[in-house]
Formats: sequence, C-alpha cells, structure tokens
Amino acid sequence: MTRESGEGGPAARGEAPAAAEVRRIGVTGREADPRLPEVVERLRRFARERGLSLHFEDHLAAASGGDPLAWEEGAADLVVSLGGDGTLLRTGRLAAGLDIPLLGINLGHLGFLTAAADRDLEACLERVLEGAYRIDRRATLEAEIRTGDGGSEPALAWNDVVVHKYGHARVTRLGVHAELEPGVWDEVGSFSGDGVIVASPSGSTAYSLSAGGPIVDPAVDCMIVTPICPHTLAVRPLVVPASRRVAVRALDRTDDLVVSVDGERAVELRRGGEVRVRCGKVRIPLVLLEGESFYGHVRRKLNWAARPPDLD
Repeated sequence: MTRESGEGGPAARGEAPAAAEVRRIGVTGREADPRLPEVVERLRRFARERGLSLHFEDHLAAASGGDPLAWEEGAADLVVSLGGDGTLLRTGRLAAGLDIPLLGINLGHLGFLTAAADRDLEACLERVLEGAYRIDRRATLEAEIRTGDGGSEPALAWNDVVVHKYGHARVTRLGVHAELEPGVWDEVGSFSGDGVIVASPSGSTAYSLSAGGPIVDPAVDCMIVTPICPHTLAVRPLVVPASRRVAVRALDRTDDLVVSVDGERAVELRRGGEVRVRCGKVRIPLVLLEGESFYGHVRRKLNWAARPPDLD
C-alpha cells in the first residue's frame, strides 16, 4: 500500500491512501551514458509486457524515436530517472510543482537518492506497480541571486545553493545574515574561506557533508549553512529554521565568485552581489520502496556507524 510521508501528508494523519495506478511513465536519463540504450530497451520491454506507455524527455525521444514527455500536470503517473543523483536532481527541478512521483534508478556510483541499481530495474518497477512503495516529499530551496550588476535571478534547488570561488586558489571574505522577521536582517558572522553551502535536509548528505556539515533527517524543516574550508577554527556549520531566510554576501571586491545550484547551473556573482535563500514552497515526491528508509541509506551507502569486522 502506498503511503505518504512529509509535512501534511496522509501518513501524518494516520491514513494510508490507495496506491495510484501507474499507466504512463515518463523517462529521463543522463546524456552520453553508454549504458543508457540497453537500460531503455529493457524498460521498453517491461512496458510492452504490461501495457504501459512510455514518454521520454527530449534527448531520449530524439535518440530512440519514442513519444516526448510534456512537462505538465497529468503528463505521467510516474517519472523514472536513469542515472545518478545528478540526473534525479535535474528531473526533480523539471517536474517541480507537477506532483509526479519520481523513481531514481542508479547508473552511477553512490546514488544516495536513487531507489535501486539498474540491475534491479524490472523488480523495482514491479513493486511500484504493486503499490509496495511510499512517497517521501522532499523539501526544496528557493534562491534569489542578486548578481551585483542590478540584475536578479530566481533559482530552485533540491540539494543546495553554493557560493564559491572559481579560477584561483585563494580565499574570499563572505558574510552570512539571517532574516529574523520580514525585512529585518541580523548578521550571523563573516569569515574568509572558499565559499558557503546552503543545503536542504536532502542536500545534507551531499556537498555539505563533504565540507563537514551535519546529516539531517529530511523530515526536519530547516536549512544547513556550511562554510567551505574556512580560514579559522571558530566557524562551524549552522542549522537554520525553515521560517528564516539566509543571505550570503560577497565582502571582498572580487569578480570571481559564482553561485551553483544543485552542482549544475552557475551564475556569476559580481561585486556587491548576494544570494538570498529560503525553504521552498514546492516539495519533490520521491519514491521509496517498501522497506527502504533514509536511515537505511545512511547506513548502507555512507557506511554510518558501521561495525568493524569481528576479530578472531
């Protein structure tokens, strides 16, 4: 039976909704992956045997001659992402606000957000068709990138928004502020370093973790502010409630800062620029197979609290 988890979901009210019938499946994939054609063919065979229709994102439709996927509400009952976490993050941004469940099939290495490896594709889809899964609604981040030249760009992230240097191996001074109430900002502090990561709970196991940030359960509504290689021992990661906005400001007169969104999109941050980040209104419906959990992924994929082998 499909269950919902996340704020306001039926599981929070003790309900277990009936599994939604899956008849139309959208497909996204990582371009130029040599394994992709073979996995797509297996997916086609599975769909034919069960009378399902497939709809592909543009580059896959062009390569395979399949029906294109329209990114609009009701276009699919499920979207299958073939690739690693990066492909799934991109798929989540494309489908944001459409309330289409996302299933990640890992063709990469770690695949923390993905549900299964490509060798388990058919078994994984069979479980979904049987309703043996739940929906985990993951928080997003909304960023306002004030580029410093009078321009402003919005951005939606699932994992993180990162302000960082490029080109030269030297530190820069950055200031972090928090909005206590609308229009009232308080200085958190400033430091010299390589940059700042503002991560969602889902993103706490990605770049933020590598930079020394905490692991945060995705059910917690918050943002994590993690300095990158701070040139001081007095700066540590900070967990900020979802009710706040966070601003990262460039304090040095420099033109070699960029803002990266989920490790892909990059926007130059000029002198006087800043990035304001808040918890997003949109949540991404991620498919977790029955028996799978965030803590299970942390144990297996990050080796958290692994027991050492017994010694004779």
